[in-house]
Amino acid sequence: MGIMNVACIVSIVIISLMMLSIVEGRIPGVYTGGSWQSAHATFYGGSDASGTMGGACGYGNLYSQGYGVNTAALSTALFNNGLSCGACFEIKCANDPKWCHSGSPSILVTATNFCPPNYALPNDNGGWCNPPRTHFDLAMPMFLKIAEYRAGIVPVAYRRVPCRKQGGIRFTINGFRYFNLVLISNVAGAGDIVKVSVKGSRTEWMSLSRNWGQNWQSNAVLVGQSLSFRVTSSDRRTSTSWNIAPANWQFGQTFAGKNFRV
Repeated sequence: MGIMNVACIVSIVIISLMMLSIVEGRIPGVYTGGSWQSAHATFYGGSDASGTMGGACGYGNLYSQGYGVNTAALSTALFNNGLSCGACFEIKCANDPKWCHSGSPSILVTATNFCPPNYALPNDNGGWCNPPRTHFDLAMPMFLKIAEYRAGIVPVAYRRVPCRKQGGIRFTINGFRYFNLVLISNVAGAGDIVKVSVKGSRTEWMSLSRNWGQNWQSNAVLVGQSLSFRVTSSDRRTSTSWNIAPANWQFGQTFAGKNFRV
């Protein structure tokens, strides 16, 4: 009977842990990326990539945010209305010996901007980012790593890859008392965030709605409370950062939380 009781207890514990894992949405392993696909690439922003700052993802100064010049603007087909912000791609010039660098070197870039369509031009002559084209408008220094400047546009092969970032996920809190706008950046793993929740020290978990890019908003009054954040990436993996903002946090401050494993 003793052995049977122990076995039952062990079984119950195992089942409980499995249920807890399901409830919290924990998925084992790490983000593995995707398969190679075809697209085209152009460049923008000048030789120092200064023209790539700001952008539709809301990251602002890409240098201070840690993205540097390893960035790209995505066409409508890839941008996913901003949900692809933060996703990482490996890109290499393909099937154009005249313009591709020999050896087909690849680059790693993070999606930080939107390449808008230009319906005044045809898809195959200037309207490179028009739907349904999959297109990358690369920061100029990155384009020059894979192709000649005079090419202007080249065919490329690309695939999603895990994002490798230094330090934790960054939560920058902007707004005022009744409006909190949280910019989420420096995300490892899948890189793109699809769900965000916040918990004050005197509240339960509350969902944030996406305002634009990777800016997420809440109209709750959170001033004077320590804050925890929970984010879910596109691969459904979740990271919870407990009490990373102290009770005396101020608007405009940035706090680092727990990043995804890579």
